[in-house]
Amino acid sequence: MNKIKIYGNVNIGSGLTLIGGPCMAESMELCREVATYLKELCRELDIQYIFKASYDKANRSSAGSVRGPGIKEGLAMLAEIRRSLELPVITDIHETIEAEAAASVADIIQIPAFLCRQTDLLVAAGRTGKPVNIKKGQFMAAEDMKGAIEKVRSTGNQQVMLTERGTSFGYHNLVVDMRSLATMREMGVPVVFDATHSVQLPGGLGNASGGQRQFIRPLARAAAAVGIDVLFAEVHPNPDKAMSDGPNSLCFKDIRTVLTEVKAIYDLTKED
Repeated sequence: MNKIKIYGNVNIGSGLTLIGGPCMAESMELCREVATYLKELCRELDIQYIFKASYDKANRSSAGSVRGPGIKEGLAMLAEIRRSLELPVITDIHETIEAEAAASVADIIQIPAFLCRQTDLLVAAGRTGKPVNIKKGQFMAAEDMKGAIEKVRSTGNQQVMLTERGTSFGYHNLVVDMRSLATMREMGVPVVFDATHSVQLPGGLGNASGGQRQFIRPLARAAAAVGIDVLFAEVHPNPDKAMSDGPNSLCFKDIRTVLTEVKAIYDLTKED
Protein backbone atom coordinates (compact mmCIF):
# COMPACT_ATOMS: atom_id res chain seq x y z
CA MET A 1 0.00 0.00 0.00
CA ASN A 2 1.24 3.48 -0.85
CA LYS A 3 1.85 5.54 2.29
CA ILE A 4 1.23 9.27 2.17
CA LYS A 5 3.44 11.69 4.06
CA ILE A 6 1.98 15.11 4.74
CA TYR A 7 2.66 18.14 6.93
CA GLY A 8 4.50 17.53 10.19
CA ASN A 9 5.06 13.93 11.18
CA VAL A 10 1.75 12.60 9.82
CA ASN A 11 2.32 9.58 7.62
CA ILE A 12 -0.95 8.03 6.49
CA GLY A 13 -0.57 4.28 6.40
CA SER A 14 1.80 4.26 9.38
CA GLY A 15 -0.38 4.23 12.46
CA LEU A 16 -4.00 5.21 12.95
CA THR A 17 -4.99 8.71 11.80
CA LEU A 18 -8.04 10.82 12.64
CA ILE A 19 -9.52 13.29 10.18
CA GLY A 20 -11.83 15.31 12.37
CA GLY A 21 -13.45 18.68 12.89
CA PRO A 22 -16.74 20.51 12.45
CA CYS A 23 -18.67 19.88 9.26
CA MET A 24 -18.67 23.60 8.48
CA ALA A 25 -16.09 26.23 9.39
CA GLU A 26 -18.70 28.19 11.31
CA SER A 27 -16.20 30.54 12.95
CA MET A 28 -12.53 30.86 13.82
CA GLU A 29 -13.39 30.32 17.48
CA LEU A 30 -15.18 27.05 16.80
CA CYS A 31 -12.42 25.73 14.55
CA ARG A 32 -9.78 26.54 17.16
CA GLU A 33 -11.79 24.96 20.00
CA VAL A 34 -12.35 21.69 18.13
CA ALA A 35 -8.84 21.49 16.69
CA THR A 36 -7.23 22.15 20.08
CA TYR A 37 -9.32 19.49 21.80
CA LEU A 38 -8.73 16.86 19.12
CA LYS A 39 -5.02 17.57 18.89
CA GLU A 40 -4.60 16.93 22.61
CA LEU A 41 -6.87 13.87 22.57
CA CYS A 42 -4.98 12.32 19.67
CA ARG A 43 -1.66 13.05 21.34
CA GLU A 44 -2.93 11.28 24.46
CA LEU A 45 -4.09 8.23 22.46
CA ASP A 46 -1.08 8.15 20.11
CA ILE A 47 -3.18 8.85 17.02
CA GLN A 48 -2.11 11.09 14.14
CA TYR A 49 -4.45 14.03 13.57
CA ILE A 50 -5.61 16.07 10.56
CA PHE A 51 -8.06 18.97 11.04
CA LYS A 52 -11.09 19.06 8.75
CA ALA A 53 -13.65 21.79 8.05
CA SER A 54 -15.53 22.87 4.93
CA TYR A 55 -15.62 26.46 3.68
CA ASP A 56 -18.68 25.74 1.53
CA LYS A 57 -21.38 23.09 1.85
CA ALA A 58 -22.51 23.15 -1.76
CA ASN A 59 -24.94 20.23 -1.57
CA ARG A 60 -27.27 21.33 1.26
CA SER A 61 -30.80 19.90 1.18
CA SER A 62 -32.42 23.34 1.06
CA ALA A 63 -31.53 26.41 -0.98
CA GLY A 64 -32.04 28.43 2.21
CA SER A 65 -29.53 26.48 4.31
CA VAL A 66 -26.34 28.14 5.53
CA ARG A 67 -23.45 27.08 3.30
CA GLY A 68 -20.44 28.40 5.17
CA PRO A 69 -18.03 31.34 5.13
CA GLY A 70 -16.95 30.90 1.50
CA ILE A 71 -13.60 30.05 0.03
CA LYS A 72 -11.65 33.19 0.95
CA GLU A 73 -12.65 33.42 4.62
CA GLY A 74 -12.81 29.64 5.05
CA LEU A 75 -9.31 29.04 3.72
CA ALA A 76 -8.04 31.85 5.95
CA MET A 77 -9.43 29.96 8.96
CA LEU A 78 -7.77 26.73 7.85
CA ALA A 79 -4.48 28.52 7.27
CA GLU A 80 -4.60 29.94 10.80
CA ILE A 81 -5.30 26.52 12.31
CA ARG A 82 -2.40 25.07 10.34
CA ARG A 83 -0.05 27.86 11.40
CA SER A 84 -0.99 28.35 15.03
CA LEU A 85 -1.59 24.72 16.01
CA GLU A 86 0.90 23.19 13.56
CA LEU A 87 -1.69 20.79 12.20
CA PRO A 88 -2.24 19.45 8.69
CA VAL A 89 -5.64 20.42 7.28
CA ILE A 90 -8.05 18.98 4.74
CA THR A 91 -11.02 20.54 2.96
CA ASP A 92 -13.26 19.63 0.04
CA ILE A 93 -13.61 21.29 -3.33
CA HIS A 94 -16.66 21.33 -5.59
CA GLU A 95 -15.46 23.02 -8.77
CA THR A 96 -12.22 22.88 -10.74
CA ILE A 97 -11.65 26.59 -10.21
CA GLU A 98 -11.30 25.98 -6.45
CA ALA A 99 -8.48 23.43 -6.66
CA GLU A 100 -5.50 25.76 -6.86
CA ALA A 101 -6.69 28.07 -4.08
CA ALA A 102 -7.51 25.16 -1.77
CA ALA A 103 -4.14 23.55 -2.45
CA SER A 104 -2.37 26.73 -1.38
CA VAL A 105 -3.58 26.03 2.17
CA ALA A 106 -4.78 22.43 2.50
CA ASP A 107 -2.46 19.47 2.90
CA ILE A 108 -5.08 17.13 1.41
CA ILE A 109 -7.76 17.92 -1.17
CA GLN A 110 -11.04 16.09 -0.65
CA ILE A 111 -13.54 15.14 -3.35
CA PRO A 112 -17.15 14.93 -2.07
CA ALA A 113 -18.97 11.65 -2.58
CA PHE A 114 -21.53 13.07 -5.02
CA LEU A 115 -18.66 14.30 -7.24
CA CYS A 116 -16.42 11.22 -7.23
CA ARG A 117 -17.06 10.56 -10.95
CA GLN A 118 -16.41 14.14 -12.09
CA THR A 119 -13.36 13.71 -14.31
CA ASP A 120 -12.38 17.38 -14.57
CA LEU A 121 -12.60 17.84 -10.80
CA LEU A 122 -10.48 14.75 -10.08
CA VAL A 123 -7.89 15.82 -12.62
CA ALA A 124 -7.77 19.36 -11.24
CA ALA A 125 -7.24 17.97 -7.73
CA GLY A 126 -4.53 15.63 -8.99
CA ARG A 127 -2.70 18.42 -10.77
CA THR A 128 -2.24 20.33 -7.50
CA GLY A 129 0.26 17.67 -6.46
CA LYS A 130 -1.45 17.40 -3.08
CA PRO A 131 -2.78 14.08 -1.75
CA VAL A 132 -6.40 13.55 -2.83
CA ASN A 133 -9.03 11.90 -0.63
CA ILE A 134 -11.91 10.65 -2.78
CA LYS A 135 -15.13 9.82 -1.00
CA LYS A 136 -16.89 6.82 -2.52
CA GLY A 137 -20.24 7.89 -3.92
CA GLN A 138 -23.37 6.67 -2.19
CA PHE A 139 -24.30 5.20 -5.58
CA MET A 140 -20.95 3.49 -6.29
CA ALA A 141 -19.73 -0.06 -5.88
CA ALA A 142 -16.34 -0.21 -4.17
CA GLU A 143 -14.64 -1.85 -7.15
CA ASP A 144 -15.79 0.97 -9.44
CA MET A 145 -13.61 3.45 -7.53
CA LYS A 146 -10.66 2.22 -9.59
CA GLY A 147 -11.74 4.68 -12.27
CA ALA A 148 -11.57 7.60 -9.84
CA ILE A 149 -8.08 6.58 -8.74
CA GLU A 150 -6.93 6.34 -12.35
CA LYS A 151 -8.23 9.84 -13.13
CA VAL A 152 -6.12 11.37 -10.37
CA ARG A 153 -3.09 9.24 -11.24
CA SER A 154 -3.34 10.27 -14.88
CA THR A 155 -1.84 13.59 -13.73
CA GLY A 156 1.23 11.84 -12.32
CA ASN A 157 -0.07 12.24 -8.75
CA GLN A 158 0.06 8.86 -7.01
CA GLN A 159 -1.14 10.13 -3.62
CA VAL A 160 -4.73 8.92 -3.46
CA MET A 161 -6.96 7.84 -0.55
CA LEU A 162 -10.46 6.36 -0.67
CA THR A 163 -13.24 6.91 1.86
CA GLU A 164 -16.23 4.69 2.62
CA ARG A 165 -19.28 6.67 3.74
CA GLY A 166 -22.23 4.36 3.18
CA THR A 167 -24.38 3.37 0.23
CA SER A 168 -27.92 4.50 -0.59
CA PHE A 169 -30.50 2.01 0.61
CA GLY A 170 -33.97 3.11 -0.40
CA TYR A 171 -34.96 6.64 0.54
CA HIS A 172 -33.26 8.66 3.31
CA ASN A 173 -31.06 5.79 4.42
CA LEU A 174 -27.49 4.59 4.07
CA VAL A 175 -25.94 1.23 4.85
CA VAL A 176 -22.27 0.33 5.14
CA ASP A 177 -20.99 -2.77 3.41
CA MET A 178 -17.80 -3.48 5.35
CA ARG A 179 -16.52 -5.54 2.42
CA SER A 180 -15.91 -2.28 0.59
CA LEU A 181 -13.07 -1.40 2.97
CA ALA A 182 -11.23 -4.61 2.07
CA THR A 183 -12.01 -4.17 -1.64
CA MET A 184 -10.66 -0.62 -1.74
CA ARG A 185 -7.56 -1.53 0.27
CA GLU A 186 -6.75 -4.13 -2.39
CA MET A 187 -6.35 -1.21 -4.80
CA GLY A 188 -3.16 -0.27 -2.95
CA VAL A 189 -4.40 2.97 -1.38
CA PRO A 190 -4.99 4.05 2.23
CA VAL A 191 -8.60 3.51 3.29
CA VAL A 192 -10.70 5.91 5.34
CA PHE A 193 -13.93 5.14 7.18
CA ASP A 194 -16.26 8.12 7.51
CA ALA A 195 -18.07 7.10 10.68
CA THR A 196 -20.33 10.13 10.93
CA HIS A 197 -21.57 10.55 7.36
CA SER A 198 -22.27 6.81 7.24
CA VAL A 199 -25.12 7.30 9.72
CA GLN A 200 -26.56 10.33 7.91
CA LEU A 201 -30.17 10.21 6.73
CA PRO A 202 -29.91 12.29 3.51
CA GLY A 203 -32.86 14.65 3.31
CA GLY A 204 -34.44 12.75 6.19
CA LEU A 205 -35.78 15.88 7.91
CA GLY A 206 -37.48 17.19 4.78
CA ASN A 207 -35.46 20.38 4.33
CA ALA A 208 -32.32 18.98 5.97
CA SER A 209 -30.48 15.73 6.53
CA GLY A 210 -31.03 13.74 9.69
CA GLY A 211 -28.77 11.23 11.33
CA GLN A 212 -28.57 8.25 13.67
CA ARG A 213 -25.73 9.22 15.95
CA GLN A 214 -26.22 6.12 18.12
CA PHE A 215 -24.79 3.91 15.37
CA ILE A 216 -21.49 5.78 14.93
CA ARG A 217 -19.78 3.86 17.70
CA PRO A 218 -20.61 0.29 16.59
CA LEU A 219 -19.87 1.06 12.93
CA ALA A 220 -16.51 2.61 13.81
CA ARG A 221 -15.57 -0.45 15.84
CA ALA A 222 -16.57 -2.76 13.00
CA ALA A 223 -14.57 -0.76 10.45
CA ALA A 224 -11.49 -0.82 12.67
CA ALA A 225 -11.78 -4.60 12.92
CA VAL A 226 -11.98 -4.95 9.13
CA GLY A 227 -8.96 -2.69 8.69
CA ILE A 228 -8.68 1.05 8.14
CA ASP A 229 -5.88 3.60 8.01
CA VAL A 230 -7.95 6.65 8.86
CA LEU A 231 -11.11 7.34 10.85
CA PHE A 232 -13.12 10.36 9.66
CA ALA A 233 -15.46 12.00 12.16
CA GLU A 234 -17.30 15.29 12.35
CA VAL A 235 -16.98 16.76 15.83
CA HIS A 236 -18.73 19.71 17.45
CA PRO A 237 -18.85 20.89 21.08
CA ASN A 238 -22.65 21.07 20.80
CA PRO A 239 -23.82 18.94 17.85
CA ASP A 240 -27.47 19.89 18.31
CA LYS A 241 -26.50 23.53 17.64
CA ALA A 242 -24.24 22.78 14.66
CA MET A 243 -25.04 24.64 11.44
CA SER A 244 -24.48 21.52 9.34
CA ASP A 245 -24.69 17.76 9.99
CA GLY A 246 -25.45 18.13 13.67
CA PRO A 247 -27.56 14.94 13.91
CA ASN A 248 -24.60 12.85 12.78
CA SER A 249 -21.80 14.71 14.58
CA LEU A 250 -20.09 13.72 17.83
CA CYS A 251 -19.57 15.81 20.95
CA PHE A 252 -16.18 15.85 22.69
CA LYS A 253 -17.12 13.17 25.21
CA ASP A 254 -18.36 10.78 22.53
CA ILE A 255 -15.41 11.21 20.16
CA ARG A 256 -13.13 10.31 23.07
CA THR A 257 -15.04 7.08 23.60
CA VAL A 258 -15.06 6.22 19.89
CA LEU A 259 -11.37 6.96 19.39
CA THR A 260 -10.34 5.00 22.47
CA GLU A 261 -12.21 1.92 21.25
CA VAL A 262 -11.09 2.23 17.63
CA LYS A 263 -7.45 2.63 18.65
CA ALA A 264 -7.61 -0.51 20.81
CA ILE A 265 -9.09 -2.55 17.95
CA TYR A 266 -6.64 -1.04 15.44
CA ASP A 267 -3.68 -2.01 17.62
CA LEU A 268 -5.04 -5.52 18.04
CA THR A 269 -5.71 -6.18 14.36
CA LYS A 270 -3.13 -4.11 12.47
CA GLU A 271 -0.83 -5.86 10.08
CA ASP A 272 2.88 -6.00 10.91
